[in-house]
Amino acid sequence: MFNKLKQFKDLREQGKKLQGALEGESETTEAFGGKVSITIDGNLNISAIKLDPEILTPNNQQKLESSVKDAHNNGIKKMQRKIAMKMQQMGGFNMPGMS
Repeated sequence: MFNKLKQFKDLREQGKKLQGALEGESETTEAFGGKVSITIDGNLNISAIKLDPEILTPNNQQKLESSVKDAHNNGIKKMQRKIAMKMQQMGGFNMPGMS
């Protein structure tokens, strides 16, 4: 039982190290020909959205909605890859039952 508690503590410490390593990371993705830009931080939160005023018209509503969704999804994928690379650089996570 104490071994499991130690494994949990070690995993928690690894998580804190990873969180610290990702603190300053961000990814910016664009859509709609660069007129929509979203920045996602290391905690997978949107930290910035930029929209070209030119596209803020009722005619572009569907394209704009789709572009924001696409930029967000692409940003999440990029950040997930960055997180995986950081985990590998840190020696991976030794999760009980996962190896």
